[in-house]
Amino acid sequence: MAFVVAQEVPTSSTMAVPHGPVGVGPARRRMRDELRASGTPDAVVDDAVLILSELLSNAARHARPLPPDESVRAGWHRGVAGEVTISVTDGGGPTRPLPATPSVTARGGRGLSIITTLAQAWGVREDVEREAVTVWAVVGRPEFGAGAKNGHAPTGLDGIEGLDGFEGLDGIGV
Repeated sequence: MAFVVAQEVPTSSTMAVPHGPVGVGPARRRMRDELRASGTPDAVVDDAVLILSELLSNAARHARPLPPDESVRAGWHRGVAGEVTISVTDGGGPTRPLPATPSVTARGGRGLSIITTLAQAWGVREDVEREAVTVWAVVGRPEFGAGAKNGHAPTGLDGIEGLDGFEGLDGIGV
């Protein structure tokens, strides 16, 4: 008699990431492993991992960490249609995230332009009470179709299926 052991693969995950570049690699590896294990297509995994990397890098460069552990929060969720929502929550900074048009020789400033190119939707949610800012992006969302690239149409997280997996972020900064 053979026994089959089923392993439940999470469809959503959150993690505290050290504020700074040291946490980007482990977060990318964890996301890649979990999304692949859930059957997410490689192209969606690759886009999601790149977006996570950009969001974490932006948080390290432009925002404050979250109290009390001086980290930022990274999260991802795979929805029923196969779309992946990626979010990074930090303590905010002096400016709000906006795509830039850097010069050809500039060393930075391309992160949100990369996200705008890869994601079907992205946006920023501010929690003034907790002094937290969440930047989120959605990839692999079939109803947007290829023609909707660069269409960061949703202005908030409402209407993005599956974001109920991010309840753990509600207590940030309290």
